[in-house]
Amino acid sequence: MRALAVEPGVGGSAGLVDLPGLPTDDPAGYRAYDGQLLVETRAVGMCGTDREIVAGAYGTAPPGYRLLVLGHEAVGQVRVAPPGSGFAPGNWVVPIVRRPDPVPCASCAAGEWDMCRNGRYTEHGIVGADGFARPAFVLDPAFAVRVPDSLGELAVLVEPTSVVAKAWEQIERIGGRSAWAPANVLVTGAGPIGLLAALLARQRGLATRVLDRVTDGPKPELVADLGARYDTGPVAGQGVAPDVVIECTGAGTVVLDAVAATGPSGIVCLTGLSTGSRAVELDAGGWNRRLVLENDVVFGSVNANRRHYEAAVSALTRADPAWLRRLITRRVPLERWRVALDRRPDDVKVVLTFEG
Repeated sequence: MRALAVEPGVGGSAGLVDLPGLPTDDPAGYRAYDGQLLVETRAVGMCGTDREIVAGAYGTAPPGYRLLVLGHEAVGQVRVAPPGSGFAPGNWVVPIVRRPDPVPCASCAAGEWDMCRNGRYTEHGIVGADGFARPAFVLDPAFAVRVPDSLGELAVLVEPTSVVAKAWEQIERIGGRSAWAPANVLVTGAGPIGLLAALLARQRGLATRVLDRVTDGPKPELVADLGARYDTGPVAGQGVAPDVVIECTGAGTVVLDAVAATGPSGIVCLTGLSTGSRAVELDAGGWNRRLVLENDVVFGSVNANRRHYEAAVSALTRADPAWLRRLITRRVPLERWRVALDRRPDDVKVVLTFEG
């Protein structure tokens, strides 16, 4: 079985490798995986995390192994399911990426592995566990999320949507500290996370503005078709101070501008990771005065647990499937994986495909 793997920390080491086969054609051999689902991969999304791992920036192989199989945004169909698992052959499933630490910490013990406190978690395709960029994989039913047949391959968007579903959950929890009635949302960045954040904002009936540098390609129309506003201007100076900002770029200057742009009791959720390669001057005293005097909140959010995946499935099921299909701008066979990692001006989400 061919898989896309990399030697973590070694730039340029990615390539297709042969893995021991899974018994997709011999159900009797499946006894070796007793209690696990046997899943045939249908699509794996490629994102900035994959590009950074391929570049050697980070990533950790499973204990005792040199290579890490890539791919954490996956969807597949169950080939074999053990009795009592709650799954059946043909079911579409999405694997949860993060696994709790073995201790476990208080958060992981409560099923909140996305809030792990000791850092000993594993993440498929990223930290200490192989990913899903391969034709088939085995999956613990406890970490499989069922998706409706109507969503099908579009469920490759569940994992990134789970990130913004968690962000919105946290925003609403924070807003519940007072008589909070948000009306305006600013999303900075129109990549997949930004567009999905805007989708969830519009599903909440909120006036939404999406800020990005791109002036052509599919992004402006995708935003417009949500009933949102696409903008390439500055964060501030638009006449309406946002109640909520979901920051998806990780750009230091954009982060600072976003915090300064909110209205009183504004909430800024940071989902983008900064590179740290550029210093930005910060008026710490001014930040302190603003946050205190206006009851503002700035917080970071990453990863997701089961309820966020389930919320993501619900949100995508309610969305226009034609709009979701337009988010997937390129479908690339596994054998052409290098093409999938190329950045192209019109890209939104690029996925690796696996034929049955």
